[in-house]
Amino acid sequence: MLDIGYSLSRRFPDPPQTDYRRADVQALRHDLFCGDVYLADTKQDREVSTAWGWVPVLDFAWALCDIVEQLDRDPLGNRRSRPQHAELDFTESSDRMLFERRFGWVDVEADWMPADEPPLTFNHAELRREARDFLHDLIADLTDMHEGLGDNPAIWGLQARFPRTP
Repeated sequence: MLDIGYSLSRRFPDPPQTDYRRADVQALRHDLFCGDVYLADTKQDREVSTAWGWVPVLDFAWALCDIVEQLDRDPLGNRRSRPQHAELDFTESSDRMLFERRFGWVDVEADWMPADEPPLTFNHAELRREARDFLHDLIADLTDMHEGLGDNPAIWGLQARFPRTP
């Protein structure tokens, strides 16, 4: 079972003068909502997580949804035996989260994981569903905390691009 989560940082608060209704994509993805994120395999009781406090959590959710779609571009989909690769790089460091899809399974590992630790493995369809749920739940949390964010056209477009999946 896959669990994706976040925590917002108190060390890197958003600027108090921010107009969330008019914040551009650059600000939404890179300057606001800093904290930490994790992907956890609850059956194995293992996770890949950050502990830096400065990861833009909305950007992480957005990029994760992009990566899941990127891993699904091959017309053979689940039948493709050759691995498909994608990576999520963290803007303020050289660290990366690495994704490899073979058939219907996605291995997730990170540069900062110990070399002898195996990757986390998730079903691609489950990863897609959970990534989109995480994105929508995060947006709901952030719009509750930040007045005007729910009226931002970039947020509307993001929600339309990655609707929840059954």
